Amino acid sequence: MVSETANAPAIREALQLFARDKQRITEQQLQLCRVSAPTFFEQKRAEWVLAQFKALGAVARIDRAGNVIAHPVENRDGPYIALTAHLDTVLAPRNVEEVSIDPDGRLHGPGVSDNGAGLAALLAIARVIPMLDGYEELFRRLMFVANVGEEGEGNLSGMRYLCRQSSTGGKIQAFLILDGPNTDHITSQALASRRFDVTITGPGGHSWSDYGLANPVHALARAITMFSEQRLPGNGSPRSSYNFGIIEGGSSINSIPSQARAKVDIRSESAAKLEEISALLTTCVEKALEFENDRAIGGKVNAKIKEIGSRPGGRLPDDAPILQYVRAVDAHLGIRSHLDCASTDANIPLSMGLPAISIGAGGQGGGAHTPQEWFHPEGREFGLKRILLTLLLLLRDLDGRRPEVVRMAGNGSRNGG
Repeated sequence: MVSETANAPAIREALQLFARDKQRITEQQLQLCRVSAPTFFEQKRAEWVLAQFKALGAVARIDRAGNVIAHPVENRDGPYIALTAHLDTVLAPRNVEEVSIDPDGRLHGPGVSDNGAGLAALLAIARVIPMLDGYEELFRRLMFVANVGEEGEGNLSGMRYLCRQSSTGGKIQAFLILDGPNTDHITSQALASRRFDVTITGPGGHSWSDYGLANPVHALARAITMFSEQRLPGNGSPRSSYNFGIIEGGSSINSIPSQARAKVDIRSESAAKLEEISALLTTCVEKALEFENDRAIGGKVNAKIKEIGSRPGGRLPDDAPILQYVRAVDAHLGIRSHLDCASTDANIPLSMGLPAISIGAGGQGGGAHTPQEWFHPEGREFGLKRILLTLLLLLRDLDGRRPEVVRMAGNGSRNGG
């Protein structure tokens, strides 16, 4: 039972430490968030995190993809339970002062919530593990991962390498993924997505003397308009979405551009709908080209659509042990949570049929992926307790001592699931 695990003397002491250690954890989060780590440039933060693990006595290294892999107790054989958090951020601070802290402990700046909260929790859990005397054998099965390439065009590269290419990945039996702060959700369904780079080219020319030549910007604008006029079931079933996040083109106000470019993100809970929307993008681009070339008095525009990212979908069965364990822990702690569908590092293991969930690491946050991102540590200890207790249940299951938690997990009135 969860209560029996939580009331064991060593575990109870560790759980209490999370509240006492609140200021130290927040200060460490401030330090790590000041180490810039935009996608594809995570190396300095990876080295910083590696040093933290080694200072805690963990056996740690950086793999070929750039992921930090750490074991609290050395074990080359596995099997493992992986506790992970991604290193990279969408935006990067231009200087250390851009990541700041208020007197009440509130953090401001790029990545302080996503995923400063997850990384801080990863290190907080790693810090209490050596204090748990008598649990060494159990923690031989635990592996910490601070991975690269979760955001944007990183295309889950760190988790892809870990699961599909590294020799370590085949030894992982389940993934507990920490992403952001809020504890009100359990991501058990992977939201599939496809990302495209649409590039339209033409001859270019002078805005006056060459007026009438086919214009790539005009064609791209028309393609975006035609595509965005289509109605998608944003709040229906299956839910789908799209976003043109980047538009580029042209060199001066009085030059007909020779190139225009856009990047679009398409997501759907349905694989079939995802393919349908992706095909619609191609159709709209082709129609826009045809329209622009028909009206032009010279020159032609052409298009190239390149896929720059594809995240697979997947879903955890409702009766999966990992899901039962975290819901039982939520019931024990009084955390009200619900199952959701999102795009996270869990997409890769879920698509491979491996047990994985993504949860918040505790505290409160908002403004992710914007310059106004913030994090407040209030309530963080509940998230940390949730992580440690769920880990213990997973490790005991892996060790052949499956906890009896099904009855507690069924109490939907307490966990909101």
